[in-house]
Amino acid sequence: MLVLGIESSCDETGVALYDTQAGLLAHQLHTQMAMHAEYGGVVPELASRDHIRRVLPLTSACLTDAGRTLADIDAIAYTAGPGLSGALLVGASVANALAFALNKPTVAVHHLEGHLLSPLLADPAPEFPFVALLVSGGHTQLMAVHGVGRYELLGETVDDAAGEAFDKSAKLLGLGYPGGPALSKLADLGDATRFTLPRPMLHSADLDFSFSGLKTAVLNLVKAQDNLDEQTRADICAAFQEAIVEVLAKKCIKAMKQTGLKRLVIAGGVGANRQLREGLNEACSRRGWQVFYPPLHLCTDNGAMIAFAGAQRLQHAQAAGSFAVQPRWDLSTLAAA
Repeated sequence: MLVLGIESSCDETGVALYDTQAGLLAHQLHTQMAMHAEYGGVVPELASRDHIRRVLPLTSACLTDAGRTLADIDAIAYTAGPGLSGALLVGASVANALAFALNKPTVAVHHLEGHLLSPLLADPAPEFPFVALLVSGGHTQLMAVHGVGRYELLGETVDDAAGEAFDKSAKLLGLGYPGGPALSKLADLGDATRFTLPRPMLHSADLDFSFSGLKTAVLNLVKAQDNLDEQTRADICAAFQEAIVEVLAKKCIKAMKQTGLKRLVIAGGVGANRQLREGLNEACSRRGWQVFYPPLHLCTDNGAMIAFAGAQRLQHAQAAGSFAVQPRWDLSTLAAA
């Protein structure tokens, strides 16, 4: 089965072709980073308009790269939520229009399920069941994953997600947009021992997270500096990154012990963080656990994860075309495949 996947939930337009026998054949991605940087954050109306401009040319390029035509497509998957309503409607409209013209089925994919299953595109890929740390944009969740659609929420953020804390702290340090990658890069040049930052909820009895207090601590630290030079910025970045990585890693270890599972999966944009990967690799290795990540180029939003998740759903006859999108959509409401 050849599935075309379309991702348009926020500020990146992704298109991909996934074959259930041959794997990922091609994928194209356009980021709106430069456009939104002028405003210091995503402008929803601009994002929607840019998706309209990009999605069909990216689809054509994807088909060319794979040496396929529209007639070869067996089904179309698209992100139906959560995300920006206008941006989601672009992908939904294009997917359903193509499906109607080609007389092919469509499947509405949950954006976070796409991230959650994206490590299955890696080599080697994890087998079910596993514990998953989902750290994508405004989401930080720990889940026990028993199969496609069989997700048990173990813990989640009660306020700011890890990705939000990265971006907001970067903005406080004058690092621009998007701040997360810039903060991580500068942290590599810093001394994490110069400043001490809190580890919110590190020792809580549950598996929940809280990062708003860490962001506030960064704000207070910035205000306390007489001279916020480049080295001081780097040192604050290093201290911040070390704090957030320690919380994420220790909560993952606690979730593994609590569930008794031996495989850990990291998904979402923060999963590309080098320090997080190194910390989890070391912690899991010492305990005889396996840890898996999506390929680096598939950590951020992309069409490949949507095509793959759609293919898993379609293989279980869960195809349904609709123009309805869900800007807010709880992952736990998904039915098992």
